[in-house]
Amino acid sequence: MIPRLNRALLGTIRRERGDVVDIPAEALLDLPERAVQFGTGALLRGFIDYFVHRANVEGAFGGRIVAIASTGSARDRALREQDGLYTLVVEGIERGQPVRECRIISSVSRALSAANEWHDVLALAREPLLEYVFSNTTEVGIAPDEDSGPDDVPPRSFPAKLTRFLFERARAFDFDKERGLTVIPCELIEDNGARLREIVFALAKRWELGTTFMEWLETSVPFCNTLVDRIVPGAPRDGDVERLRTMLGYEDALLTTCEPYRLFAIEGDERLRARLTWAVDSGVIITPDIAPYRKRKVHLLNGAHTLLVSAALPMGCETVREAITQPAISRYVRRVMLEEIAPTLDVEGAEEFAEAVLDRFRNPYIRHALIDITLQATMKMRVRVVPSIERYVARNGRVPQSLAFGFAAFLLFMQGRFQASRRAQGLAVPADDQSARLRGLWAGVPDDASAPVGELVWSVCRDTSLWGADLTEMPGFCEAVADHLWRIRAQGVGEALEHHLASTVS
Repeated sequence: MIPRLNRALLGTIRRERGDVVDIPAEALLDLPERAVQFGTGALLRGFIDYFVHRANVEGAFGGRIVAIASTGSARDRALREQDGLYTLVVEGIERGQPVRECRIISSVSRALSAANEWHDVLALAREPLLEYVFSNTTEVGIAPDEDSGPDDVPPRSFPAKLTRFLFERARAFDFDKERGLTVIPCELIEDNGARLREIVFALAKRWELGTTFMEWLETSVPFCNTLVDRIVPGAPRDGDVERLRTMLGYEDALLTTCEPYRLFAIEGDERLRARLTWAVDSGVIITPDIAPYRKRKVHLLNGAHTLLVSAALPMGCETVREAITQPAISRYVRRVMLEEIAPTLDVEGAEEFAEAVLDRFRNPYIRHALIDITLQATMKMRVRVVPSIERYVARNGRVPQSLAFGFAAFLLFMQGRFQASRRAQGLAVPADDQSARLRGLWAGVPDDASAPVGELVWSVCRDTSLWGADLTEMPGFCEAVADHLWRIRAQGVGEALEHHLASTVS
């Protein structure tokens, strides 16, 4: 029976597989807890935890992270059973050469469940060596919370949990300004640090936590705006599971895969640079303005992900690589990125970045499941794609037809039939807080594929609460989306895509 990764197994792995996987030195397993992260998902494991591990290996940091789980995924249990250890497998192509690096990450000390161990989470806030708070709670995680209270066990939202955590720390150290924490969110929303700070301050005021606490937040707790860029699919799938298990020689419930590319852009000055002692990897950039990095990444890489998923899943594709190797989808993604998104960004190197993204999508070692990208798909469409539509129309005075096609494919996907089929097979369907709302709009549309859909499109596009803008105000956009949607329903997404590519010039 294949053994399970834990601290006791490291000696055996070092003797038997030391040429395959990098094993952390014993001293790294007992470093003090100096950071907390809200979240235990793949992005944090392949990103933040990786950077801290690298800093520890180089002797630049000397601390570990406590992970706080909130979603009931059981990853906290897996981390406990594996003594905080897991394997990160980096595979891809760099400068035309294949890359594979396997390392056991030792930067996580333990995991706590916010739902079941909230008092232990608050005890962690009282630890004197703590310096940093990291988070990744998806695009909907940083949102106002009118329901939680300071005495909830635990508060419902991440901002409410963080507010209570910070108050516990401030009070424990009598509001000592030297005991503040640096908050570094990794959620993919614009000005994520500033937005999180605004919500925390609003909660502190509503909860009446006092002016002394508000002053402590103001002077002692920097909230950093950040941009994260690394494709981290997480757990390997299908044949890759057995391939990697055989190569490593042990079982790892948190085995994580990712690409070599990584960029962590953090907005700040030299004082912040001095404070972030763990930020030694070449992929970490501390700069006064992260906006150019964010625009490139969110609208080209993430925007392309969001656009291709609604077309590729109904066409039978399961991964990003499988989708991008389909000729029609490849042509579509290239067109939408290079002809409709990149030219409107006004960011240096946008076209080169787009070409690099296409190479990253083709990475043969990364099985990035398309279904995973549908997590909170409506919010992703709002954040990642709608701004590109608005910029294109404002600059060119006409509709971006490929973006309109992608929006139409998204609307049909949100009818919910694909998701219902997965559920019927016992397969997971990622959450989307707006899915029921969009399905409801489809309720009055006849099943006849040739039926007009203009009224549906108009209703969706004018909903400013969904998109942050009234999309009906863009001349011709609703008509273009309705035309694409009618054709997709009548002919299927593959044939409709071929028609679009053959007949439309952006």
